[in-house]
Amino acid sequence: MSVWRHRLFWPVLVLAALLASNLFFAPRFFAVRLQDGHLYGSLVDIARNGAPLILVALGMTLVIATGGIDLSVGSVMAISGALACVLISDLGDQNSVGGVLAAIAAALLLSLLAGVWNGLLVAVAGIQPIIATLILMVAGRGIAQLITSGQIINVRSGPYRVIGGGYALALPVSVLIAAAAVALAVVLTRRTALGLLIESVGDSPTASRLAGIQARTLMLMVYVFAAVCAGVAGLIYSSNVASADSNAAGNLIELDAILAVVIGGTALAGGRFSLAGSVLGAVIIQTLNVTCVSIGIPVETTLLFKAIVVIILCLMQSATFRAVVTGRFRRPPPASPSPAAAPAPRTEIPA
Repeated sequence: MSVWRHRLFWPVLVLAALLASNLFFAPRFFAVRLQDGHLYGSLVDIARNGAPLILVALGMTLVIATGGIDLSVGSVMAISGALACVLISDLGDQNSVGGVLAAIAAALLLSLLAGVWNGLLVAVAGIQPIIATLILMVAGRGIAQLITSGQIINVRSGPYRVIGGGYALALPVSVLIAAAAVALAVVLTRRTALGLLIESVGDSPTASRLAGIQARTLMLMVYVFAAVCAGVAGLIYSSNVASADSNAAGNLIELDAILAVVIGGTALAGGRFSLAGSVLGAVIIQTLNVTCVSIGIPVETTLLFKAIVVIILCLMQSATFRAVVTGRFRRPPPASPSPAAAPAPRTEIPA
């Protein structure tokens, strides 16, 4: 198969074009400097700010691979950040490492329970995924508001600040967390049979069930995984802004995550998926956000510009569209006429 037919060729090409365009408006865009043992630069900022979206897109990929969808990931982010910040703000010493770890564990546990709720509605109750997760999408914001009593909770915790704004090994901690989650997902889905089983459920749930695959269990697992990823993303977001804002946290991130998955080549109908493609899609979206600011696009037209770029990318990924544009749309050849049947020999009946 030629390179330009690879599913990641066009996303990589668009990402390269976006990065190159920034170079004209910000000559030092690719400059990365080491200061006080930390890496700084525009590329590092893209990776750090895109870490929450990478995590959410990672979980969304496995959910979509089973033929489902999860619209509640943004609300789960808000719930996770709200609970962690409230528990930390109630600590006598917000710099207590043990107290911060307990708050983080409680937030992730609540996120896991949210994933179990979604999974039970989809896999056991048989509710359509878009409806089942829409329930938590709406109710989740209310839950986050109840946790924070409708207020923005500010925290001044050094250990908690490390999650979103700290550095380790010269890299942002949030980037390392996202990289660890991607590595774990790759090992589980590509080094074991789990990935093949998930694709089988997405291709045909009935056939996979008849083949002895525990389709319900797998669907429950992927929704739990997506919720936990969203919970970690919520911790990163709230840690980065040092507060819990139930309205702003994860707002519309589910749409960006779905878009990243589609850009990466995973079909919404389920089946084959690409974790690398989803990560690439998330990086493209974050780079697109930076590009809008870099080239001075007005705020009121930013969403329109993003939509145009995404449409172009999706069209470039369409083999049919490329064939039409290049004039090589192939029609099936006309069926060749079958040779005339030879007349049957006459049989003489004796008198």
